Amino acid sequence: MTEKSVVEEICKILKRTNAIEFGAFKLSSGRISPYYIDLRVIPSFPDAFQKVSDIITEAVIRELGISGFDRIASIPVAGTAFAVLLAFRLKKPFLYARQSIRLRGRERRVEGVLISGDKVLLVDDLVTTGRTLLKAALAIRAEGGVVTDAFVLLDREEGASKRLEKNGIKLHCVLKIGETARILYELSVIDEEGLDIILKQIK
Repeated sequence: MTEKSVVEEICKILKRTNAIEFGAFKLSSGRISPYYIDLRVIPSFPDAFQKVSDIITEAVIRELGISGFDRIASIPVAGTAFAVLLAFRLKKPFLYARQSIRLRGRERRVEGVLISGDKVLLVDDLVTTGRTLLKAALAIRAEGGVVTDAFVLLDREEGASKRLEKNGIKLHCVLKIGETARILYELSVIDEEGLDIILKQIK
């Protein structure tokens, strides 16, 4: 599939799963957004989930290669379904980084087996400012892991790439919201007002 056909395929999935909404939504970054893309619904549609997972797997192999990392880590909970399936398909150990220390059990920030020096690929569903991914990367680094790459399905283009780059992490994505919004408009998923709303959010 060409890059544009991949974007079109995922846009059709966003339409079919009603994954995009307009209104006033508080994001994990704390900021208010006039639109919301809910990728958590995709695993509820097995065919769509398989297609998106295929696309993610192919993109990771193409951009990083299977030998480019030792382990895959997600940040609970939105990206976990995609990250687990990716780890399973690539036969990579899986772990996840909590946003805060668990105050019971072993009280760990990073769950799973992490060996000092292991190169860890961070995987999430989408990224806005990059703060959540950076927080996870710092937690993994604090336990001896090496984090130089992060992969998401969708980059909302609100500063994440620059923030991560300043901290030695390259952001990889399948979709950027600008191009995605234009194709959603072409497919009549969103109207001109919706297109303008999304484009005005891009930093």
